Amino acid sequence: MRRVALAGNPNVGKSTVFNALTGLRQHTGNWAGKTVATARGEYAYAGEDYQLIDLPGTYSLAAHSQEEAVARDFIQSGQADAVVVVCDATCLERNLILVLQVLELTGKVLVCVNLMDEARRLGIEVDLPALSRRLGVPVIGTSAGRGEGLDELKRAVALLADSNASAAPERAPQERVSLAERYAAQVVRSENVQRQRRQQRLDRLLTSKSTGIPLMLLLFGLVVWLTVAGANIPSALLTQLFARLGGVLENWLAGAPAWLAGLLLDGMYRVTAWVVAVMLPPMAIFFPLFTLLEDLGYLPRVAFVMDHAFQKAKTCGKQCLTMCMSIGCNACGVTGCRIIDSPRERLIAILTSSLVPCNGKFPTLIALITLFFVGGRSGLLASLEGAALLLGTLLLGVAGTLGCSRLLSATVLKGMPSSFALELPPFRKPKVGQVLVRSMLDRTLFVLGRAVSVAAPAGAVIWLTANVTVGGASLLAHCTSLLDPFARLFGLDGVILMAFILGWPANEIVLPVMLMAYLATGSLVEFDNLAALGQLLTGHGWTWLTACCTMLFSLFHWPCSTTCLTIYKETGSVKWTALAVLLPTLLGLGLCLVLATAARLLGLA
Repeated sequence: MRRVALAGNPNVGKSTVFNALTGLRQHTGNWAGKTVATARGEYAYAGEDYQLIDLPGTYSLAAHSQEEAVARDFIQSGQADAVVVVCDATCLERNLILVLQVLELTGKVLVCVNLMDEARRLGIEVDLPALSRRLGVPVIGTSAGRGEGLDELKRAVALLADSNASAAPERAPQERVSLAERYAAQVVRSENVQRQRRQQRLDRLLTSKSTGIPLMLLLFGLVVWLTVAGANIPSALLTQLFARLGGVLENWLAGAPAWLAGLLLDGMYRVTAWVVAVMLPPMAIFFPLFTLLEDLGYLPRVAFVMDHAFQKAKTCGKQCLTMCMSIGCNACGVTGCRIIDSPRERLIAILTSSLVPCNGKFPTLIALITLFFVGGRSGLLASLEGAALLLGTLLLGVAGTLGCSRLLSATVLKGMPSSFALELPPFRKPKVGQVLVRSMLDRTLFVLGRAVSVAAPAGAVIWLTANVTVGGASLLAHCTSLLDPFARLFGLDGVILMAFILGWPANEIVLPVMLMAYLATGSLVEFDNLAALGQLLTGHGWTWLTACCTMLFSLFHWPCSTTCLTIYKETGSVKWTALAVLLPTLLGLGLCLVLATAARLLGLA
């Protein structure tokens, strides 16, 4: 099988080319010894089989990051029979710098100028034969999203794989830049100046200090509101479905010992079902919306707007993107930190990844906001008020991320922030079908699978603590009584603190565990409506202060088990994983202590 390497800058449609060539015949994994994801796939042409290796997207082969080192080493090793460098037809000059670098490592290069349809829309023409003559290698134009030019690309790859070509002499970095500039000026012609000016005006609107941040807050507030409002119905349907399935399982276990049926059904099954029912709908909404913004080209503008704030925190502006991913799932945010080149800055981003609320924390936050601050009202105005308060909570998490990043960069991870090239790609029409498939397979189901794998054993532990009795009281009751005096210092109670401890496998089960402990039911329970929940909580001494402290601790406490496992996998260190657990926990307890003490001293509680 012939091996073809696929290289290119980020945001040039490289993944689209890869998917168009390989279809479903692909798999992903990490490079040996490195936490750099790669995708490999196969395709056939003219009776020959080809393996396509999707190298990490990179702007340079200078090996300043793991991604650059992986791409450079693989190309230089000679393992590839051909190297296809994918370029963006709308910004060819910048892409040509990487092409020239690859040509210095191997002569078996084919340049794929992708997004030709996008270039035509912007009034940009690229003289492909002229570019081929100047580079001395084949140049093929494609629009991979539409399937245009792929047959020509396969034919050119087959010819290139059978050829012998030597590498170009090495050039100095300034020389490469000037050569790329000259080539681009000679082969690119732009006509639709009005459309380009319109995009420039839009860029100024989205990235200026006066309008960029308000528009960003408005857009993310809309995403949060759509996620919150849209998840209720499918979550309720899933709950009903799992309840019916639970009835079937109960019939199957009718002859089993009571303790075994309780352990399997009330413990393992019910906790797993709750995690799926509560976690899947918000992720199925949030991740596609997030990916649509990514495909549209908006997220690099967010990073540009937030770059100054992260520079002040002595970290990398790319951390803004990983922080946005953490809103959907902290574990995904940790994995996304691979895009940060500096090991120091990557570690800071990993350690602070759980300081913004994930999908698992939203149910608790939404319920408490609705009960204690929106007054249990329904309707559009109430939902907008709730979304605004939830957005404020999210911004508090952003502030915590910036503050803790600055603290880490001044103490255990000292250093100056590194510079990086931030591309503002042209706005593109998102491919909705691909977005839905990619977000569901690569993000939603991936995260859900990890959560479910720990939810089942955690359900067994939770059931045992609630049903094993010592001295006439359950282990759960003993633990909550033991924790109660300590928790009261922070405006909480023993049940709340124990619920967070038992909710370590998944934040979604924190609220049900609270109800189970208050009602002493021995298994997870659901509440029919928020009013009934409010009466239960106030009946056990909850006030606005309890709600505020619980929300603060829900926002800032140890990461869930899935995130902890991901942090350990990414860092390979127990020490850094422990610090990632300790940092948000100390922050949350500290803020709760300050708020509770101030409220008591002022006579507000």
